[in-house]
Amino acid sequence: MKPSIFTLASGLLRAALVASALCGGVMNASAADAIRVKDLGKLQGWRDNALFGTGIVTGLAGTGDSPSNRTTRQSLANVLSQFNLTIAPEQVQSRNVAVVMVSATLPTFAREGDTLDVTVSSAGDARSLVGGTLLLTPLKGANGRVYALAQGGLSVGGYRYDANGNVVQKNHPTAGSVPNGATVEVGVRAAMLDERQSVTFVLTEPDFTTANRVAAAINSQLGGGFAKARDASGIEIAVPPGQRDELVGLFTRIENVMVEPDRRAKVVINERTGTVVSGGDVRISRVAISHGDIKIAISNQNTASQPYGVWGGGPDIRTAIVTNTRIDVDEPAGTGFVTGSNTVSDLVQSLARLKTSTRDVISILRAVKAAGALHGELIVQ
Repeated sequence: MKPSIFTLASGLLRAALVASALCGGVMNASAADAIRVKDLGKLQGWRDNALFGTGIVTGLAGTGDSPSNRTTRQSLANVLSQFNLTIAPEQVQSRNVAVVMVSATLPTFAREGDTLDVTVSSAGDARSLVGGTLLLTPLKGANGRVYALAQGGLSVGGYRYDANGNVVQKNHPTAGSVPNGATVEVGVRAAMLDERQSVTFVLTEPDFTTANRVAAAINSQLGGGFAKARDASGIEIAVPPGQRDELVGLFTRIENVMVEPDRRAKVVINERTGTVVSGGDVRISRVAISHGDIKIAISNQNTASQPYGVWGGGPDIRTAIVTNTRIDVDEPAGTGFVTGSNTVSDLVQSLARLKTSTRDVISILRAVKAAGALHGELIVQ
């Protein structure tokens, strides 16, 4: 009996629906793995700048630097000299002052008047900075220029109290912070375009495949061959002549381009905490694994042997200590299994079902890597 036209049409319709569902699933999976370009890196030249300075913390309740600290005495004498108070450093005997190191980070596009968080740490023998106030401290960059001024009360996440030889301490009382304690005096102006009227996007994790995909996605968004991957981390983007006066809008379009980055096969192991983190697609070739555990317990039992039943006594008859040693060996049957064309995730799940400890899982993964069966980078922290 020949199939009717209705039967053939129904079969074709079902096939089309199945193909559409499969394609839709692939597209949805691909869209789920895509992320924005701005989450993959940043434009070249956008960087933070470290600021550093030395200052004085006052107002400490006898927990500052000792009077024998020459740096503290000289620093306090220099501060007082600015207010027409001439005091020799040898005459400074206060324990309410401490010399500190002050640091901050100047972000990209910082402008005059912006505030920065400041980190303060003791540089002398102060016992605690709790309750102290940082005096006006200039913060300099690597070029020696002052970019910010820091001042304010310290926030210390600890304490230290001692009396009559008793000490009570929590965390590190010799380091603290001043939230929004520094004011930017000199702003940072990052160049938007280079001499070729282009910008370079730098990937956080260099990868040739990801760089090529980013360049292709940007060209698709801009409608031309403006982006070109120069190496594994840099994508050079030529700014169209008509958009050089609208760079903010152009960068907004580039940052929001969706790209599916290529993931490298990595397995990260932290032996201190027993943590194993792996990508779900790290492959393992066919390998046989046999893992067993031998437990040996050795115990000693001492007993006293009394000379009962011996008539009379003598110089050679006395109590003797007898030691009985017991050795117990527990050797569970080793577990053997074979993995073929599996992933690290499958292996870890199989070991978990066998109630294998995390330490043993780490040892097995290192052995599999040494055998050449784990196709990925094994990072041990």
